[in-house]
Amino acid sequence: MSELPLYWFFIALVGLILMSAFFSSSETGLMSLNRYRLKHLADKNHGGAVRAVDLLKRPDRLITLILLGNNFVNILITQLATYVGFRLYGEAGVALAAGVLTLVLLLFAEVTPKTLAATYPERIALPAAYVYKPLSKLMLPLVIAIDWMAKAVLRLFMISARGGAGDALSPEELRVAVNETSGLIPDPHRDMLLSILDLEKVTVDDIMVPRNDIIGIDLEDDWHETLNLITNLSYTRIPIWSGNIDNLIGIAQLRKVLPLILKDEFTPEGLVALVREGYFIPEGTPLTTQLLNFRKNRRRIGFVVDEYGDIQGLVTIEDILEEIVGEFTTDPSALHRPFFQDADGSFLIDGSTHIRDINRNLDVHLPTKGPRTLNGLILEHMEFIPESGTSLKINGYPIEIMQVKNNMVKTARISLPEAPDVTEPDSEVPLDG
Repeated sequence: MSELPLYWFFIALVGLILMSAFFSSSETGLMSLNRYRLKHLADKNHGGAVRAVDLLKRPDRLITLILLGNNFVNILITQLATYVGFRLYGEAGVALAAGVLTLVLLLFAEVTPKTLAATYPERIALPAAYVYKPLSKLMLPLVIAIDWMAKAVLRLFMISARGGAGDALSPEELRVAVNETSGLIPDPHRDMLLSILDLEKVTVDDIMVPRNDIIGIDLEDDWHETLNLITNLSYTRIPIWSGNIDNLIGIAQLRKVLPLILKDEFTPEGLVALVREGYFIPEGTPLTTQLLNFRKNRRRIGFVVDEYGDIQGLVTIEDILEEIVGEFTTDPSALHRPFFQDADGSFLIDGSTHIRDINRNLDVHLPTKGPRTLNGLILEHMEFIPESGTSLKINGYPIEIMQVKNNMVKTARISLPEAPDVTEPDSEVPLDG
């Protein structure tokens, strides 16, 4: 071997360094791949992606294979560099070769290729998969043996080599992933995806029309007033009850009622004959569950009931869909926003407005655990029925009671400081009014 020209050894060193760079870069590239994009490419029958997915099913064996090749190549590089150094400068050349080799390997076989692979993982990893797939079959016995010994060492330290949760994402992790798609997905689409993730946290209690605000037909009311109500109704379905809503008879579709009116056959008996039995929803039902229940039962409207069976409110499938896509109803009364901004920047808000709607529309952080409406939130904090002119502060937001009627806060004014302190303890400051 000493008779070979030195340039052959330098050529061999360059080739081995390139091989070391390949092992280093491919290791980083394969481990840096976006698993979800990789699966997408594999589903489209991309050859490199299909092989990469198969290799990553056993990452422990893949790492063993890569390190086996990389360490074997690095040992050969060390031996050749030592020999070349000795031939050139004797004993001093050995020390010189060690120093130069360390710098060369660090620069050209580690840092540079790994940085490149971390920046462009697909460009490095997918072609490398074509090499590793047959190599893994060829070296399988040796890889299994080394992998088994490595796990045996881990067991000595009572460390399990089993994988974790894999590629599964929690809802919060998925939320972060969706948020990071800014620029890739249009903002309205991203907002809808985030709203879908929020449905599990929201219950029917949060979006229902309160019992006192439900519009329906009482069979005991004056029939002429009932007829006037129906002809001016902006809904397609109307609840029917007798005396009060607890004596609910069911739901009538307006398109079936109008022919009776045109034929002058509109009577209580005729109306009851068209009624479909009411559909009831337990309070606290998550919106994701209820959306599926609406589809399963082929219903579009339901009544929220408490543990005693008393009706607490009304929810429609449209209400749930609007939690995802935003307001889309053509109902004129539903398009009325319960917010009025005054000249000083404060907002006059209807007391029956849901806290979630206030937070979403005004970008504030009123507490959502507990009362559902602004009136309920104020009464819980005050612990008595306030008078008009009373002021309080909740989560750092000054609130002034503007109108009280029938033991309810009908209207309140909320002032929005530029930087509200949402961690400030709740406090209340009654004023003479």
